[in-house]
Amino acid sequence: VRLVESGGASVQTGGSLRLSCAISGPTASRYCMGWFRQASGDERGGVASIISDGTTTYVDSVKGRFTISKDSAKNTLYLQMNNLKPEDTGMYFCALDLDPSTLTPSLSALHYNYWGQGTQVTVSS
Repeated sequence: VRLVESGGASVQTGGSLRLSCAISGPTASRYCMGWFRQASGDERGGVASIISDGTTTYVDSVKGRFTISKDSAKNTLYLQMNNLKPEDTGMYFCALDLDPSTLTPSLSALHYNYWGQGTQVTVSS
């Protein structure tokens, strides 16, 4: 499995970005995917997660501003980020748990076994 993120950029407060994560390799009808953020010097933290039935979950700080989605035809995961704030700055990673034993959205990095290389998002005030 290979995950490749794109779409990161430098934007001003209040701006929007859409991150993409292209997925290649083996697939499964049951999966859990997530977006994680890591700011300089901080641990990697979960931002949003989606499972194969479309159920999603978000960290409180992004609720109402970020939307996670997956296009199965394009085999691509997205994160639409609106009303960006400086505290959203960081490296964003997508992650995949292929055919998980428990099908539930997860914001824990321990849940995932495949990771992309990350894409940088910088929000300036």
